[in-house]
Amino acid sequence: MIYISFINNDRIPTLQNKLQLKKFIEKLFKYEKTALKSLSYIFCSDDYLLQVNKSFLKHNYYTDVITFNFNEPKNPVEGEVYISVDRIKENAKDLNTSFKKELHRVIFHAALHLCGYNDKKNREVILMRKKEDEYLEKYFKK
Repeated sequence: MIYISFINNDRIPTLQNKLQLKKFIEKLFKYEKTALKSLSYIFCSDDYLLQVNKSFLKHNYYTDVITFNFNEPKNPVEGEVYISVDRIKENAKDLNTSFKKELHRVIFHAALHLCGYNDKKNREVILMRKKEDEYLEKYFKK
């Protein structure tokens, strides 16, 4: 049984069709040939995520998303994803896109990290963006 949850910490995003989104995230993992056991998305403020960033990663800057993978190698993914709703709103405005699209981009971005994709090197960033766009198109095409 796969368990995916959406948890509102100190922010509540407008997230419609949660059941449909959960099913799509499960499909994303299947497309990427990655076993999934459990995944929690925690929606929070910039300040909350900054504290997570400082405490766990020793980074002193704002970010839109932090992804933690708790599973042992070769076991199904067990992860937690912290998403700053404040940062998503700001990024959507800066990128001239909708909050809804940017929120889903980040949700899929985190899932792709858990499937093994990185975004440190330029070529990794390009591939990550391509995969995000691919899943956004599949999800919103319905």
